[in-house]
Amino acid sequence: GKIALAIFALKERINKDLKNIHALDLYEKIELPLSHVLAKMEIEGFPLDAECLDKLGDQFKSKIKKLEEEIYSLANTKFNIASPKQLAEVLFIQLGLPDRKSGSTGQEVLKDLLHYHPIIEKVIEYRKYAKLNSTYGEGFKPHIYPDGKIHALFNQAQTTTGRLSSSSPNLQNISVRDEEGKQIRKAFIPSEDSIFLGGDYSQIELRILAHISDSSELINAFQNAEDIHTFVASDIFGVEKDGSFNSSINAIY
Repeated sequence: GKIALAIFALKERINKDLKNIHALDLYEKIELPLSHVLAKMEIEGFPLDAECLDKLGDQFKSKIKKLEEEIYSLANTKFNIASPKQLAEVLFIQLGLPDRKSGSTGQEVLKDLLHYHPIIEKVIEYRKYAKLNSTYGEGFKPHIYPDGKIHALFNQAQTTTGRLSSSSPNLQNISVRDEEGKQIRKAFIPSEDSIFLGGDYSQIELRILAHISDSSELINAFQNAEDIHTFVASDIFGVEKDGSFNSSINAIY
């Protein structure tokens, strides 16, 4: 209630500020209507197959257990793999691996140590499945409402780039590049007589650049469905798209 009252009290001042920076039109015609769309998305929610999620969680736990035993065997001792301090002691003191960053066991450090000992690959894989289980296998469960859906939040003004972000839980970072991510996505099921529709802008920044700069070369390339990166590279370096040299360079910038 206090937040709503404060916003109402600031309404006139905010509207004036928006006018001064020529953003009132943006607010009224784009941002405000979008907030209603996002509210409908949050209220509608995403149906989730809890049984499918449980099966995935069991698979993750089984994988974690197997990796734990393999790591203990390679280290010749049991320890808390999730503890950076204990892991560092095992890697750098007991196994004598090179410690280049004062005991750090970050992901990049582990990648640099991959060829030193087979335990490193197991630790990286362990972390992967532990995160999958905590984020999705177990992490999604508290967010499933009695209607069987996840009603995540879509944040309109939290990123510096202007993109939407998602929270409680984050539904925008489920990987589609690996098999585990694909399996997690399969746990989401459309409502009856509905489908999931995914969409993304194609090279949106370059299209905006073409519009703002009014570059006829870029605009024509987009209109002709050319590979824009090949087009730009061939033009800058004076090379035809077939690889032959072109001495006439038409700069587009």
